Amino acid sequence: MRDQPDGFDERMLRPALSEWGIDAATLDYAPVGFGDFHWIAGDGRGRRWFVTVADVRRKAFDDLWAAMDTAAALRDEAGLEFVVAPLRASDGTTLRRLDRHRYAMSVFPYVDGVAGHFGQEPSAYERGQVIDLLAELHGTPAPISIPPRPVELAGRAALEQAVRDPLGPWLGGPYAEPARKLVGEHAEVLRRRLRDFDKMAGAAGEPVVTHGEPHPGNLLRVGERLLLVDWDTVGLAAPERDLWSVVREPADLARYEEATGRTPDPAAMELYRLRWALDDVAEFVAWFRAPHGRTPDAEQSWQGLTKTLEELTAS
Repeated sequence: MRDQPDGFDERMLRPALSEWGIDAATLDYAPVGFGDFHWIAGDGRGRRWFVTVADVRRKAFDDLWAAMDTAAALRDEAGLEFVVAPLRASDGTTLRRLDRHRYAMSVFPYVDGVAGHFGQEPSAYERGQVIDLLAELHGTPAPISIPPRPVELAGRAALEQAVRDPLGPWLGGPYAEPARKLVGEHAEVLRRRLRDFDKMAGAAGEPVVTHGEPHPGNLLRVGERLLLVDWDTVGLAAPERDLWSVVREPADLARYEEATGRTPDPAAMELYRLRWALDDVAEFVAWFRAPHGRTPDAEQSWQGLTKTLEELTAS
């Protein structure tokens, strides 16, 4: 996130980092990604770590803990070198609460590489690299800690309520009323696309270990190698959960099939494409109905809501 967490006391980080054996001489906020908050910790002697703080009012602590443990197992036990996994604290945990109710922290090795960005269009060569990583991931036995990722829409109830009751006002902040009006204008589109989703839901196939969001924003290039970051969405699901955002042409499908022996299902890829869009709308609706200001992250969310509704209308 570009905005720092509201009301967060950065002084909580240093004593928590000591559980990883880190004596942080420097802590610099890193305005990257969307959803979590990040700092770069340094010990003053050239060593650095990437620190992630999650708001566990938005992400269930137990689910996030399972995801972090799964990523660590994929890296340390399954030997998947492209997994940028959290480090374990002195007691073996990968996620620790910073306070009683709201914030939890994980610590990652600092990797000096070139990050992609969401919406970037990868070349055929880059897609091939990602497909190779996914083929290896999908063929890996599932760690015991892995959470299931059902195809259902996490924010469906709130989205349906917003569509049913488009009358206002929404009082979350400066984008609340524009968002309410925009959702009202697209209410019939959203109803139709929810019906489409229900008809398609049976397309999801046999589950494998999936990353969940292998888009360019979660890829880090180190020389010729690609690494996958941001494993909070890891879970058991159909392989198309990952493939829909990577595959662009028949050669991509053929490469995956050759590597795995599995033939991806186009219907399942369309299901997950639609699921992503509807989940995004639900998340943006929740954002704008909650207290918010006119910040860079709120502006990014507004642009995301507008673009996603345009795409749902056109599809």
